[in-house]
Amino acid sequence: MAPSSLLKLTKHMKKEFILVIIIGTLTGILIIFQALTIARIVDGSFLKGLGLADLKPLFLGLLFIILFRAGLFWLGEVLAHRGATLVKENLRKELLKHLFALGPIYGRSQDTGHLVNTLIEGVEALEVYFSRYLPNLALAAIIPIGILLVAFPQDLLTSLIFLLTAPLIPLFMILIGNLADARANQQWYILGRMSSHFLDVLDGLATLKLLKQSASQAQIMSRLSQEWQTTTMSVLRIAFLSAFFLEFFITISTAIVAVALGLRLIYGKIAFETAFFLLLLAPEYYTPLRTLGVNYHAGITGIKAATDIFELLNTPIPPQQEGKKIVTPQILAKGIAFTNVSFAYNNETTAIKDVSFNIKPGEKLAIVGFSGAGKSTILRLLMGFVTPQQGNIFIGDTPLTDLYMDNWREQIVLVPQNPYLFYGSVKENIAFSRPKATLKEVKQAARLAEIHSIIETLPQGYDTIIGQGARTLSSGQKQRLALARAFLVDSPLVLLDEATTSLDPENEQLIKLALQRLLTNKTAILVAHRLATLEMADKIIVMEKGQIVELGTHKKLLEAKGSYYQLRQAYGGITI
Repeated sequence: MAPSSLLKLTKHMKKEFILVIIIGTLTGILIIFQALTIARIVDGSFLKGLGLADLKPLFLGLLFIILFRAGLFWLGEVLAHRGATLVKENLRKELLKHLFALGPIYGRSQDTGHLVNTLIEGVEALEVYFSRYLPNLALAAIIPIGILLVAFPQDLLTSLIFLLTAPLIPLFMILIGNLADARANQQWYILGRMSSHFLDVLDGLATLKLLKQSASQAQIMSRLSQEWQTTTMSVLRIAFLSAFFLEFFITISTAIVAVALGLRLIYGKIAFETAFFLLLLAPEYYTPLRTLGVNYHAGITGIKAATDIFELLNTPIPPQQEGKKIVTPQILAKGIAFTNVSFAYNNETTAIKDVSFNIKPGEKLAIVGFSGAGKSTILRLLMGFVTPQQGNIFIGDTPLTDLYMDNWREQIVLVPQNPYLFYGSVKENIAFSRPKATLKEVKQAARLAEIHSIIETLPQGYDTIIGQGARTLSSGQKQRLALARAFLVDSPLVLLDEATTSLDPENEQLIKLALQRLLTNKTAILVAHRLATLEMADKIIVMEKGQIVELGTHKKLLEAKGSYYQLRQAYGGITI
């Protein structure tokens, strides 16, 4: 990934970056005046015999310069970090916006750990790049050039030493950088693997304990941690080695300047004030280059992190056919129809093939089948997350692709298989589907979902914090909370992707009661597993390998003793 892509991100910190450059330029000017003032003070007091009263203006000027430099340094640091924060904030917004545009299908196809590492650690790795490396890269050009412009009229030899030794430092950094580049790549790759594996272990913790595989997974984590440590130490060794040689080059260069000035001073070839002035400028000349070298490895790390970030940002958004037509009650009144619909993920794996069915307004359609039969794909197609490669989906007489998707999705409420609870209060989690809902409306939705009484027993009631890292709810309680969200939006079309987890009789009965209320006068597609849910359906579709093999009512399908009957028998007649 070219650094030019990273430079484009400075648009988010344009004002701060320009101010940092201006501050750096002012600092360079102050450096020159500081060296000149010190040289005149020393020359005046030791060689010209001037008293304190004569030197007082110079001392006051020096004090002002030192204080001004300190103030500029503080302001530059604040602006640089503020700019880096703005870049990170806007970059995260761009990444999330692009992820939303890519849709849930992309998220399911990616390594979650690697994706999280890119969004969190990757963006954070850019902090030093924008707050340290990039400003110092600019100052490493501005300050030395400014000093050279002042030094050339004063002494040609010293200026030539400056000019000839300065390129050695960036040249050395490039040579070391080539070695560090590969190590930084390896370091970032191992960090991604470690993050992915750690998330997998957390997700499967119960299974690992049950199968007594905790020790083996701990060994894998230990091995990955050891690889990370070895790679990190390798990168640090290169960093320390480069720092050593950087200091060596700068010390030698400064010593050459000092010797050249000292010898000519002894033989009277140069005035003391000029020689001392240039000697004071020597370390200041190399300081920006040294600082750049110190932050060079942070810059490489930032570039490596940005590679994954821009790979994500450059992932093309899947083409989606979308119209501008707004959904009206008249359109919804004509029902939904799938006509010879076929779809394959990544144009490879066929998910559904030649699927056709109709749903009348207010009708409840259940879809059953083994895992991978294409049930969830039908829901994704209907929500517009993917577009059929063959056939059409009609909402009334209108093709789904002619509808404005945001408006169409407002007509849908999804009750997912694994309801997502974010870190926040119970009220915020229920109102997630309608953020402006009042507490009264939230409580009413909770009552309809048979979860209100449970919430009332929580320590802070509707203000109790739940979600990641906070109080957890049982599987049945989560499902009822998801139903409360559905009651709150009151959309005409309900999509239910029923959880396969078994429930205790009490939860089963409460969810059945809540579902009956939710589905009243609603059109619904139910990816169903429980017998209680299947009995609510007006008709049932049985799917195998992406195709419809049976269609009928619960009673008729059982009497036919075909695929539906066999599916029921395979699951013991309670769930599918």
